[in-house]
Amino acid sequence: MSDRDDSRSSPPPAQSLAQLRRQLMQLAPRKRRDALLEPRDARRLVRSMPAGDLYTTVHDLGLADATELVQLASPAQFRSFVDLGAWKGDEVDEHALLLWLRAARDEEGDTFLEKLEGLDLELLEILLLRMVVVHDLEEDPDVNPDGVTMETPEGQYLIEFKVDGVELSALRQVLDALIAKDPFQAVRLLEAVRWEVPTELEETAFRFRSARLSEFGFPPLDEAMSLYAYRDPAPFAPAGGARSEGLTTAALPDLLGAALRGLEADELETLEGELRLLSNQALVAEGAEPGDVEAQRETLERVRDILQLGLEYATGGDASAASDAVRTHHLRDLFQVGFSLALELKFRADRLMKRPMAKLGNLVLLMPWEQRVVEGLRQRRPRRVLRVEGAEPVAFRSRKELAECAQVLDRAEAQVSILGALLGGDPAAAKSLLEVTPASSLPLTAGTIFAAALAHALLEGQPSVAPLSRAEVERVLGLALGKDGIVLTEAGVRAREVLLPLVEPSAKGELERLIDATLQHWSDELGAPIAAGAPLEPIMEALFPVVALQ
Repeated sequence: MSDRDDSRSSPPPAQSLAQLRRQLMQLAPRKRRDALLEPRDARRLVRSMPAGDLYTTVHDLGLADATELVQLASPAQFRSFVDLGAWKGDEVDEHALLLWLRAARDEEGDTFLEKLEGLDLELLEILLLRMVVVHDLEEDPDVNPDGVTMETPEGQYLIEFKVDGVELSALRQVLDALIAKDPFQAVRLLEAVRWEVPTELEETAFRFRSARLSEFGFPPLDEAMSLYAYRDPAPFAPAGGARSEGLTTAALPDLLGAALRGLEADELETLEGELRLLSNQALVAEGAEPGDVEAQRETLERVRDILQLGLEYATGGDASAASDAVRTHHLRDLFQVGFSLALELKFRADRLMKRPMAKLGNLVLLMPWEQRVVEGLRQRRPRRVLRVEGAEPVAFRSRKELAECAQVLDRAEAQVSILGALLGGDPAAAKSLLEVTPASSLPLTAGTIFAAALAHALLEGQPSVAPLSRAEVERVLGLALGKDGIVLTEAGVRAREVLLPLVEPSAKGELERLIDATLQHWSDELGAPIAAGAPLEPIMEALFPVVALQ
């Protein structure tokens, strides 16, 4: 690396490096690189960066545009790059390792040697085992392999390369550097390559790497999983009990941001370290690779969402109390509080689906939206389902969202009670009853079961899921909708008189909602054709798929 122009600015004193690093990470990758390389003593600034932040910068730029940063990095930083970027699970990716070594090769070679010596010897042995064949010329002086070879200076070994192109060039540079530094040690390395067992080498290298990653904030999986253990939120509520602002405020403030803004410089650096460790632990728990930068970013966003929820609980949604909250509690504790609030809903959803009448074979006795919400809650990490087609569930971010989801759970619990009662309350009998209903072109659902029960309530004054004839369906529509296609008031009254006595008091409100929603659905779909005197059959069959239309 050539000396830099003295006219360039010097890096700030050590006490302001943490603030500078934070500012740098806010820049776009290319501007961040340029800012790192601008000072006269760029090496000092680069080496002051946390290895994880520097790795992210290199990743965002791509190695081709970040070689100068890699070359300025310290041996310890470079070893972290390799730990993060040259493994796939528990296996070394020798091509990725060689790519990092190519990027680290500088003009003078001194810092490259330092980086080589800072790597585990087992990694270099694995690299050579997979990319060269070492021939002992004392054992076989006439060996003459095809392809490119090189002979060691003392004449004992002939190295046959199994790669070509840029990989061949890079590998030769690695070997040349090792031999130039210490020929005797290089010979010992080549001898080891001839006899070492590859699996044992990789297991040893993996243990070393795992230990370093643990120190770096990536713990073993069992330890990482403990992050998602349930923690009673009650002790973390603010004095006087948790306030309710978050239940009614549409735009809750960024509580973590507010906490960070209220801290002193040394407190801020400590908290950022906590946040980094927390995100790393969550990444391991999710089964992602430590070096997967996109997974890191997604995980950090989820961690921030859950922290927002924990902070809201601990502060009552008061942004001015956020800094004191993070001074009083570790971020891990606040994270677990936030996650546990969502976990309580998951426990409720799990208990619901264990009820005898919640599921009959593959049929879930829930309406579509409530079923989606329950499925989101029952994921390994409870999620909030969005009313957007194709959208993935997201982490809960506020107590308001939890309260809304709890209301949906209330309805879901009532629906299981209602549909169970309409089907007689006995799972075996209910399954038998549904199995004898005629087949339909549309699947049997909770909605079609309720529609059939409502139809019989209007027709006969009693619920049933038995098939209806075409004439019976027309009579039902005549009882439910006027000639203008609008829902008749007396239809809702009659349905309530028949169905409400069948269900528990806690389910009556949801039953009334379902009656009104189903009648209105019939009006929305069939009101216009009825008013126009148009044929009803195609739409009728879609509204009553549980019946056989004769």
